[in-house]
Amino acid sequence: MSGDAEFSDNVRIALKETAEMHALLDVRCSTDLAEITKACADTIHRGGRLFFCGNGGSAAESQHLATELVVRLSADTTRPALPAMALTTDTSTLTACGNDFGFDAIFARQVEAHLRKGDVLILLSTSGRSQNLIEAAKASHKKQGINIGFLGNDDTLLDAHLDLSLHIPSNNAQRVQEAHLLCGHLLIQSIETQLLKYK
Repeated sequence: MSGDAEFSDNVRIALKETAEMHALLDVRCSTDLAEITKACADTIHRGGRLFFCGNGGSAAESQHLATELVVRLSADTTRPALPAMALTTDTSTLTACGNDFGFDAIFARQVEAHLRKGDVLILLSTSGRSQNLIEAAKASHKKQGINIGFLGNDDTLLDAHLDLSLHIPSNNAQRVQEAHLLCGHLLIQSIETQLLKYK
């Protein structure tokens, strides 16, 4: 098989996996996403905030989604900034905490500093096993925060510390991260719609 043919086959397989997963999202995830939307919109309506965290690609998605809440998702929408923050962006805090308390504490320490009762912590993870996310979830519950997980297909160690969860119907980490971003966009769009109903 030539290199071009192998590349084409790999692309077709990936696109087929993506299409199959997207077809399952409506069946498997729409109810959970609606519950998550309501929790987030209610929190913002009450004057609370949304916090995001994750590792690697999930860290990048945390920043992406927090930014679209603060700035905007679409140029077609005019609305006030919404209160959201990614706990993955402050390199001074992350490195100081990693150095002084260990990598497992990098998000929990920020939760202790910033999260208030009733705020939402959204934890993005393909594996659900990251100890720094588990510690962040524990810290959030100590402060009576609401924990929401964007996860892969299977139940995980993180699930025990969540109030709501969105499990993507795939065991492929790439497809899961792609779906997390898609569902994050749908979440923000739905939050905007839900907030209009409060006016």
